[in-house]
Order: sequence, then C-alpha cells, then structure tokens
Amino acid sequence: MTAAERTLVLFNHDWDAIAHRRLAAEQGLAFDEDGFDLFSFPSNARLAWFDMARFVDGLARKAKARGWTGVTSNQEQFGALAAALLAERMGWPGTPVAAILACQHKLYARQVLQRVAPEANVAFQLLEAEYGAPIPEGLTYPLFVKPVKAAFSVLARQVDSYEELHQHTRFGRWELWVIRRLVEPFERMARERLGPEVPSAHRMLLEEPARADQFNLDGYVFEGSIHAIGVVDAIMFPDTQAFMRHEAPSRLPAAIQARALDVARRFLAEVGFTHGLFNMEFFYDAASDRLTVIEFNPRMASQYSDLYQRVLGVDMHAMALALAHGRDPAAVPRRAPTAGAAASFVYRAFDPADRVTLPTDAQLASFAAAFPDGLVFPYPKSAGSIERDYKWLGSYRYGITHLGGQDAVELRARCERASALLGWPAPYADQPCRTEHATSSQSADHISAKPGASSAASLPIATTAQVNP
Repeated sequence: MTAAERTLVLFNHDWDAIAHRRLAAEQGLAFDEDGFDLFSFPSNARLAWFDMARFVDGLARKAKARGWTGVTSNQEQFGALAAALLAERMGWPGTPVAAILACQHKLYARQVLQRVAPEANVAFQLLEAEYGAPIPEGLTYPLFVKPVKAAFSVLARQVDSYEELHQHTRFGRWELWVIRRLVEPFERMARERLGPEVPSAHRMLLEEPARADQFNLDGYVFEGSIHAIGVVDAIMFPDTQAFMRHEAPSRLPAAIQARALDVARRFLAEVGFTHGLFNMEFFYDAASDRLTVIEFNPRMASQYSDLYQRVLGVDMHAMALALAHGRDPAAVPRRAPTAGAAASFVYRAFDPADRVTLPTDAQLASFAAAFPDGLVFPYPKSAGSIERDYKWLGSYRYGITHLGGQDAVELRARCERASALLGWPAPYADQPCRTEHATSSQSADHISAKPGASSAASLPIATTAQVNP
C-alpha cells in the first residue's frame, strides 16, 4: 500500500484499531472508518435499524468522494461480509461474497466439508426447531449445540439431556430480539446468494462432542493459491473448553500442520475462496491421530496478529491491506522477531459468586512501566451484561493481556509477575474450574470497551513499544 491510497476499515476496534494506528504512524497510510461497536452503548443502538444492503449502498455512494481504493474488515458478525459486498460493488479486490457466506453458515460449511474432507468432519444435524420452540424427541445425548450463525462462542455448549437442551434454548423477549437482529442481515444475504434451499440461519446446529487439543491455522489465499502463516495453540481452563491462553509458536508437529493446511485447501477451493485471509479452528487428538475441523473464519483472527508479529516478525494487518489493494502479501517485509514465545492470556470467572476486581489506574501504570512490550485489556461490564455472559458463554471474561518472552519458561514467569501487578490470577491454572464449559467450536476471544468504564480501564494500555513491538 502506498501513501496515495486510502483504505476504508469497517468495524475497526480492539487489536485492529491498534494495528491500523501503528501502520498510519509508521508509513503515513490513510484510513477511514465506518461501522459500530456491538458491545458499547450508544454505538450498539445502531443494531436496531441495521440493514446490510442499505449499509453497503451508503458506503458505495461515499467511496468516490472519499477517495477509497480498497476495503478491509476482520469483524466476524457484520464486517467481513460488508467488506466483501462493497469490494464486489466497487470492483476492488476482495473475498468473494459467496465464500464468506459459506464459511459463516456453520451448517452449510459442515455439508461442504463432508463432500471434500469427510475425515476432518464430525457428525452433525440441524436442530429442527426455531428459537424457543419445543425440542424434538428422540435425540441421542450428549450433543454439542451452537447457532448456525453466531460469533464469539455465544450459546455454544455441550448438553447432556433433553432437559438441558430445552433450558439452553429458552430465551426472553429481549434476548430473542437481540439474536434475531444479529442474525437477520446474514440470513437475507445467505438466501439471496446461496439459494433459498439453504436452511435458515435462525436455527441451532447439533454436533458430535469432541475432547481434544485445539489449534488455529492462519493463512491467506492470493490468486487462488493458499499459503499458511502459522498455527496458534489454544489452551483451555482445566475441565473446560473455555480459553485460558493462546500460544505461539505452536507445539503441533509440522506434519499435522501440513494436514490441516491440506484440509483448508480443499474446503476453501470448494467454496470459491480465492482471495483473503482465513482462520481455521480445529482439534487434533494425538492418541487417535484424528484432526477435525471446528469452523472456518473468512477473515483474520486479529487476536493472533500481535503474537505472529512477536515470534515470526509477520505483520498480518499489513498483509490484509496488501490483499485489499490486490497485492501479494508475501511481498510485505518481515521484521526481526522480538520473542521466542508469546501468548494472549485470558482471565475468566466461572461462578457468578466470584468477586472480580479490575485494575486501578495505578496498577495499569505499573504494568505499563514493568512490561513496555505488553498489552492489557480490562473488561468492565454492567451486572446485567455479566449475567448474560454466564448464561450465553458459561463464564465472564474480565481481562486479556499479551506478553512475549525468550521461551515458554520466561513467558510464564513474566505472566505471573504481570498478573500479580494487575491483581489477577495468572492463567496457568492447575486445578479444575467449577463450571463445565463448551466442548467444541470456540472462536477467538473478542475484546471490547464497555459502557460506564473510565478511560483508563476501558482502553488498551499501549505505549509506543506496545503497539510496535
């Protein structure tokens, strides 16, 4: 990308916002933003009248006057699809719209995977019931249930009986309104582009439960050719499938990483994914040598971009901009790695009775002084939001930190010191948690500032060194 080009960034929050500010400062690149924050008021009030087609129409009308020459977004709920639609409309490079829809419609993606890589699939079926409708008899439990279209692992969990599934699919009027408003923009586009015979996204998907180590393959497709960037290991809290930390580089053997890339190649080719970044979540069970796909995300897993930059010197956000302007990401210069190991550490509570404290301004300042390479994201929330997290996710994630180290041993020691400064338990738990969580299908944790937070507590604490490690 050159300084003369101007990029539209949709739903630019969290890691994306940090990376784009860094690139603008380093290279003098020009960005405009649009979209809203689903997790903060009053920005998320726009959900009430959000219409995907109208949103893209408005952007297309502005494009020439604003001088935009490309668009990018890494937001799962609306951003990736909106960016693909706008790129298609303007004749810009972008991921094909049908490929975005195929990846995000979890039932459709399972059907495709069954055709091209059945050995990497799990048994699945559609729950033949609308939200809140009676649960069919005759299902065999346990089952893993998740929405056909969702993000952030919302409402994804194992159920062991008819009663559990019934209770899990009961929603209040406000919850139903939120769910429908989140899914309907996707539903309209899926029916238009994938065909009316595609099952409604306003449904739940039932899958064979799985217990195995989880990994994330990140890569890109350029001119129809697939390329791996790397693999990140997802470490869960004991006896749960709730993320405790995400680590790079991966401990997964190179031969298994190659198998994962081969599965991704077959799936992405089948859905017509010819351009863009992708993330494939998958399980690998070493005892059975079985690799199974959880899901495909047709965009960058932004949480991992910082980890790859630390351990590989790869700037995924710069690669995304190259793709947005039709250039080969392989030409993006690499930096010297700054760490031999890096992790995104997740801080969670599993019991609503647990007392969670967020760091004070003084604690955040101490963290920044002691760990100039670190990032910290506290998540203040209202009591109602926390209650909804426990119901929909099974836990309350109240913070994330990013750190690097010379190796895994130093990384753990740095995490323990940093966590102590923040007043949080280090995410290296050795004891089981009290609450069982999902056994499949987790998405990379999403971060967001919440209403009612002080500016110091609700924003990433980032020095120059932190945003440019």
